[in-house]
This record gives sequence, C-alpha cells and structure tokens, in this order.
Amino acid sequence: MIPLNIGDIVRLRKPHPCGSVDWKVMRTGMDFRIQCLGCQHQAWIPRVKLERNLKEIIQRAEEKE
Repeated sequence: MIPLNIGDIVRLRKPHPCGSVDWKVMRTGMDFRIQCLGCQHQAWIPRVKLERNLKEIIQRAEEKE
C-alpha cells in the first residue's frame, strides 16, 4: 500500500481528456477523491486502481506538526 495523504500531487499514467496527467488528492480511504490540476474536475477512484495507475508522487503535502 502506497502512503498517500490529502494534498499530495500525483502523476498518473494516462492523461485526463483535458490533457493533464497531474492530480491532487482531496480525500483518502478505500476510495480516493482526486482533482485534475488542468481543469479542476473531481473524480472518485478506488485505491487499487489509483495505485496501479500511479506513475510518481510529484509533491508531498506539508506535514502538520
């Protein structure tokens, strides 16, 4: 299981129809809510599918201490 947190910016393998491949994690759990950084569209995606399509983690969210 890949550790992802709210606010992380991730790059997926396949582009969104708007052309962007970068997404922001908005909610975590069994299903993730991710937001396209190109057109701001939000989508729900199961954890398994997200981890399979994940290419890299671009930016980690700031850790709150």
